[in-house]
Parts: sequence; structure tokens; C-alpha cells
Amino acid sequence: MRLVNGLLLLSLAAGASCNIASAQGYTMAPGAMPQNSPGRTTLTVQEAEAIGLRNNPQITVGKLRALEAHEFVREARSALMPEASLNLTGVGADGGSRLAAGYLTNGRLYSRAAGGATVSQLITDFGRTTNLVSSTEFHAKAEDENAVVTRQDIILAVDQAFYSVLETKALLKVAQDTVKARQNLVDRVQALTDAKLRSDIDLSFAKVDLARAKLLMLDSESSYDASISTLSAILGYPDKQDFSIVESPSQTMAPPAGDPVPLIQQAMQLRPEILSMRNEVTAAEKFGRSEHDLWFPTISGIGVVGGAPVRDPNITSWYGAAGVNVNIPVFNGFLFNARAKSADLETEAKRKRLQDLQDNVARDVRNSWLDTNKAFERLSVTQQLREQAELSLELADARYKLGLGTIVEFSQAELQQTDAELQDTDAHYQYILSQIVLAYEMGLTR
Repeated sequence: MRLVNGLLLLSLAAGASCNIASAQGYTMAPGAMPQNSPGRTTLTVQEAEAIGLRNNPQITVGKLRALEAHEFVREARSALMPEASLNLTGVGADGGSRLAAGYLTNGRLYSRAAGGATVSQLITDFGRTTNLVSSTEFHAKAEDENAVVTRQDIILAVDQAFYSVLETKALLKVAQDTVKARQNLVDRVQALTDAKLRSDIDLSFAKVDLARAKLLMLDSESSYDASISTLSAILGYPDKQDFSIVESPSQTMAPPAGDPVPLIQQAMQLRPEILSMRNEVTAAEKFGRSEHDLWFPTISGIGVVGGAPVRDPNITSWYGAAGVNVNIPVFNGFLFNARAKSADLETEAKRKRLQDLQDNVARDVRNSWLDTNKAFERLSVTQQLREQAELSLELADARYKLGLGTIVEFSQAELQQTDAELQDTDAHYQYILSQIVLAYEMGLTR
């Protein structure tokens, strides 16, 4: 499974009870989230992703590395182009002087002022330069996929932080409703106690439950503030922002795929890390071929032309020549052998890294698929738990009002109902998270 460059670690530090990511929405009950207040910034998940991609410096780094890799392609391709240069030469020499010791040639030196042009062109090196160009092209493609990896990591981190805020809002609303309900119970029991219809122990139990609800609300408020701070940091804001999070419209909680094998196959075709490593393997193979081609001759042509307006009477005013040079390597201390062997070893190492990456991706997709199935099964269980807990609370309330039940029985039913509501809310967001993580593992986040 790919590392998320620390962004996921930051999003996971939100302090929420669950890490939430989403491409689908879960519609809460009316009034489940705090109302917008004047001056708050309305934010959708699409807007949050756009802000994160715009502000995160890793996006810029990824683009710059991709651009740099494409410039290396131009650099390698330049060896196939003609090379031209202009030359200006001025010489003052004793008439008829020859070159000094240290050279095999003994051409004469003449005083002159001359200018001309030189053009050289590689005719063939039997595929070495072509393989070098191809190697840099595949490396550039790999860097393009690495930029996609960075983009996916940032989107996942933003989504997790965004939906962490949504969940903590929902949990905070549950806590607030619980405090309100238990405060009403305390007021009712207080009135009954004052009327000598209930004992002081009933009032004590009600107040204890109210205190527990207030503690739950304090924890929920802390988690909500932490999630807002984390989202602000991931979006590139130095300070905590007053966001008003807008959830996506409700979508059907569709069941997961029945078989992970097609999902794994799709991941092998779409995961940018795999595509990048495949390009790196191909680039290494092309480079290895170019290193083996070092032993082939290099054939190039050269032409020169120019004039000497100021010159010795023994030389002409114009000059020109053309020729072909063949460079045949014979022996260089086994340098070329070592370079070719090194390239072959590097290619094999990258093939093994690709194989390991594919194994890890298959494992991660399968595990994510299992998590999605587990989260989907949990949906129905928590829904039943919530319904039964609400029914139990209604019965306990009715029994307590009729004097058939105790405050302990009613208090236990309240605790179970609150826990069931929290579990049901968590189950919905956990299923959304599992779907998004599965899509991420399959490479569908683009």
C-alpha cells in the first residue's frame, strides 16, 4: 500500500472517533448538523479538494519533477540533431613555422585572421542514442504517474479530513440531543421528587446520567474542533477556519462487489504507482540496451567552410572540407562491460520491485474489499440495534411513568439508545470510508 507522504498522518490526527473519507454522502436526520452562522465559509468536498490541490506544495514539486524529466528527453534527443558552430581565429606566426614537440602532425603555421562554420552530424551509432532517448521518455512517463500519485494522496487526505468534520458534527448533535433529553428527565424527576412521588435516589440517578451526557458532549466538541483544525491545516491555512461543511446529496448504499479478483485486475491497470514502475522498468531496459551498444562503432560526418580576409600569401582566401569519421572501440579497461552489467542488474532489481509492488497492491485491494464487506454488513446490524434500543427506551419510559419500572432500568435503556445511535452513525461513515479507500487502492481517484 502506498505511503501518503505524511498527509494521511495529519488527517488521522483529527482526534475524531473514526477516520472518514467519502465520494458518496450520508444524509443525517433534519437538524443533525449545526446551522450556518453569518460569516462562515461554506465548503463542499469538491471545493475542499480544489483548495488542497492548489495550496499543497507537493503538487508543484510533482509537476516540476515531471517537467524536468521531459527536458531530459530533449537533452538526450539533441545527440541525433546536427551540431553547428561558428569559429573566429587570429594567428600571428613566423613564416613557415611548424608545430612544436608533443604532436605527431607537423603542419605549418601561417599568420591569418579567419572565420568559418563547422557542422557535424551523427550518422549512426547502431541504436545507442535511440535507446537513450527512449529510456528518458519512459522515465518522463514515470514521473507523470508519480505526479498523479501525489494528487491522489492529497485528495484522499482532504476527503478524510472533510468527512471527519461531518462525522464529528453528527456525533456532536447526538451528544447535544442526549443532554437535552436527560435534562428534561432531570426536570421531570425533580418535579416528581418535590411532589413526594419519586425518591431522591431516582433524582440522583437522573443527574448522574445528565453528567455523563455532558461529558460526552465535551468530548464531541473537542473532536469537532480538532477535525476543523486538521482540515484547515491540510487545505493550507495557518489558522483554524470557521468552515460550514456541506455534505453531498444522499446516495444509495450499494453493496460491494461480490468478487475481489476483477477489482485487483483493474488496480493492476490503473494504479499510478504500478504504471510508474512499469515505465521505470522499460526505461531501465532501454538504458541497458544502450550500454550494450557502446561496443558498436560510431559513424559521424563533419563539414567546414570559411574564409580568411587577412592571411599569409601562401594560403587561399577560402577553405572548405567534408569528411566521415568512424570510431571503433577496442579496449578501455573493461569499462563498457562494467557499465552494461550494472545496467542489467539495475533492470532486474526494478523488475523485482515491480513484482513486489503488484503483490502489495493485490493484498491491499483484497483487504480493502474485505473491510468494505464487513462495513456493509455492519450497516444492517447497527440499524437493527438502533431500532431495538429506541423501542426498549420507549417501553422503559412507559414503565417508569406507570411506576412499574425503576430509574435504573430507564437509565440503562437511555445509555443503550445513545450508544446505538452513535454506532449507527459511525457504521454509515465507516462504509463510506471503506468505499473510498477501496477506490483509492484501485487507482480510481484521479
